[in-house]
Amino acid sequence: MRIGFLFLATTATSTAFVVQPSASSSSTTALYISSWGVKGPPAFRTMERENPAEKVQAYLKAPEPVEARSTIDGTCLVSGLIRPGVTADDQFLFDLLNHQDSAFEFDKIVAFCPDTKLAKKQLISRSARYTGLLNKLDFAQGDSLPTAAQLDGVKSWLAYLQGDDLLEQVQTIAKTLADAPSVENIAILLVGANELDVTASAAALEAIQNTGKTYSIAAVGQLTDEPEGKQAYHFDQFGTVNGTLPAKAIFSRQESYRMITEMLQLEAGANKAFSFAEIYNVNATEVRLIRGLREAGYARLQEIDHMLRDGAKNYEKAIEEWLTSNPDAAKGYTTNAWWEQEQFQKSRRKSDERFLAEQQQEKDERTKEIEAIANEWVKREYFRQSMAGTVENDMTEAEFKETVWDRALLEGDLKYRIKMGEVVDEEMELADFKKRQERKQQELLKKAKKELAEVLGEEIPDDDDDKKDA
Repeated sequence: MRIGFLFLATTATSTAFVVQPSASSSSTTALYISSWGVKGPPAFRTMERENPAEKVQAYLKAPEPVEARSTIDGTCLVSGLIRPGVTADDQFLFDLLNHQDSAFEFDKIVAFCPDTKLAKKQLISRSARYTGLLNKLDFAQGDSLPTAAQLDGVKSWLAYLQGDDLLEQVQTIAKTLADAPSVENIAILLVGANELDVTASAAALEAIQNTGKTYSIAAVGQLTDEPEGKQAYHFDQFGTVNGTLPAKAIFSRQESYRMITEMLQLEAGANKAFSFAEIYNVNATEVRLIRGLREAGYARLQEIDHMLRDGAKNYEKAIEEWLTSNPDAAKGYTTNAWWEQEQFQKSRRKSDERFLAEQQQEKDERTKEIEAIANEWVKREYFRQSMAGTVENDMTEAEFKETVWDRALLEGDLKYRIKMGEVVDEEMELADFKKRQERKQQELLKKAKKELAEVLGEEIPDDDDDKKDA
């Protein structure tokens, strides 16, 4: 059962979920993450009449809660991803399914693969332990596609498909789902879906639709190792002529994982099937819109939700409507209102520039979070050493903090990076830190001796010289 409201804070972006209650639940859950507030980013306060073709933020609203599905809990099974001979970073997909800022509430995430030993080697890591993924991770062995019996108790199935028989595999999934009553959600990622036959693609999609399950299908070209979010994208309906990917179409591996998992959790991705491709024309509508969404503070899932719901067509429509209602825009003005005059607009721009300059002076959110973790470490360490009697009786916590702050920042940085999914070697970094501290102490000692020698007018022997005399 989902309980009340949960508030979680992150960095500069804002994101929120509103989850519609399922038939078996009468409660509603919302997940909110820190935002710019009800007025939105600074850009939203200066653009009542600006051309959306020139400034996308004039078209966009402030980031708002997005609607998530109410059935993304229980057990999720991932098939086809972990394969012998493939060393890709597939943990990223599992991290997305377990991400603390997602709407997923899975209590078990099953890696279904031909070799469970290989899967454990790839997925069991320090970051998986710190993020809580290990508490949910389970393994099942079998062919690339599970049988209906192996899907017993599974509520969501994410199938990773590749090979020359992609559409045949989709048909097999449809047949399996007919005998798997526990499965409510099916998400299919088609990899290498270049130049698929349109008729066969439409037939495969229809077979999935006829199962009665809530489906999400993302078809992409050959995968690359580029990080997610680096390249803009566009998409068309799968199973249509426009949705046929060309022979040389490529897509980021991480971005493909992002697309299929967001489609699985978003209501906007329910019962949708799209072909995704990278787009390189910087003047393309999708490129300008996606860049505008990110500049406006939209998180990735809000960006994808907006693209799935509204997309480039609504943006183009807004531009046409603006040009129709502002026929004199080319002459430099849109109405005879005083607030549209250049003098007033110039004043507003200067105010906005001052606001941005002040914002630049503030600490970035990453530094704030690291310092917060460091302060907590200081409190725990002060208490521990006080109980052990290794701290002077009259030393206050503030004085203790000054002596260990460098170490505290290291601990904060390590914990932050682990939280963000990085793999770190704590022992090695701690050893490097101690070496740096020793060198720092030696330099300070040399400096102090030099200053003292200048005051006394005589040289002060080093410790090494004392040892030689002894």
